[in-house]
Amino acid sequence: MSLVIAFGTVEGQTDKIARFIENIVKETDEDVQVIDTAHQTSTVNFEGVETVILVASVHERRHPTRFEAFVTSEQKALGLRRTLMISVSMSAAFPEGHEDAQSYLDEFKLRADLDPDAEMLVAGAIRSREYDYYATQVLKHVVLRGRSFDPAVQEHEFTDWEGLGDGVSAFLEGKSI
Repeated sequence: MSLVIAFGTVEGQTDKIARFIENIVKETDEDVQVIDTAHQTSTVNFEGVETVILVASVHERRHPTRFEAFVTSEQKALGLRRTLMISVSMSAAFPEGHEDAQSYLDEFKLRADLDPDAEMLVAGAIRSREYDYYATQVLKHVVLRGRSFDPAVQEHEFTDWEGLGDGVSAFLEGKSI
């Protein structure tokens, strides 16, 4: 089996997640190609590719524009392959945010006309030293909405690596996630 991982990231956590998934795939002795959609300038050759894992972060309710353009432009090829869509957001880090996280993914699937075989909501990370005042306020008052975490005080990785690994492995084995 040959597999493509295509990702879109803003702050780097989704890149880290894509590389983590790449390592899982390599352990199965499968061929894997990783594509950063922000730097993709041509169409992808999907010949021989059976499986695609799409991974993208959410910022201000949207996945990266170039990621969305990639998925839209490769829509026909994606529809012919087993596809897992992983949406990375801070809303996914908290049980009360799962509905919002799902709505971001649902809106993306509608815009991109994507119907993946499986999907996962994965928590991202806070990189507070990279945020300006506006971004910090949006994170604190919109994304975190009074949850007991102050992004101005510390950085934090919310990604559940074990859960992510289990979900990806189950998908690769043809099991439901």
